[in-house]
Amino acid sequence: MDGDARHFSMLRSFHAADWLTLGNAAAGVSACFAALRFVADGELRHLLVACALLPLALLLDVLDGRVARWRQEHSLLGPDLDSLADVISFGVAPALIAFAAGMRGGWDQAVLVYFVCCGVSRLARFNVTAEALSRGSDRVRYFEGTPIPTSVVLVALLAVATASGRIGDRLWGGALVLGPAVLHPLVALWALAGSLMISKTLRIPKL
Repeated sequence: MDGDARHFSMLRSFHAADWLTLGNAAAGVSACFAALRFVADGELRHLLVACALLPLALLLDVLDGRVARWRQEHSLLGPDLDSLADVISFGVAPALIAFAAGMRGGWDQAVLVYFVCCGVSRLARFNVTAEALSRGSDRVRYFEGTPIPTSVVLVALLAVATASGRIGDRLWGGALVLGPAVLHPLVALWALAGSLMISKTLRIPKL
């Protein structure tokens, strides 16, 4: 009973913005499940649903910060909760959707792992340096490297490819056999996105 009480006490401590952040995570996990369902049964609607859920996750990600500032409620859990949700929705989910769409070669998987690791590293760096980057104000002035939610652009590209029937064996760019494994050139976009996220020279003003 004491454990249940502590559990509900934690939930009661969540602010409105925290619930939006959890909605972001839920959308990302649901996108992963939809991608897996496509791999299991091949029905295109599942892959399209997976792609559609990530713009919803992005909307919730934007709203949580705005709601927190509007209500002047800043949860101690907020920054870490936001980063964990973003790893799922904008790191793991885009990689899994890419895999489901046809980037399943050995080199593809290595690039997708690199992409996710870059996203995790970028969020960890942001959490550590956010105070320094804000320079005494109540918000960060700029991002070092591209924000991880920009991966939604990659997912939008895959949505177009899915709607056009250019996935699987018909994936844009075809496939190459390099040594012991297969590489789909399209996966280079995920490598580029990951590299831009961890860049220290690229600075993007935060709107």
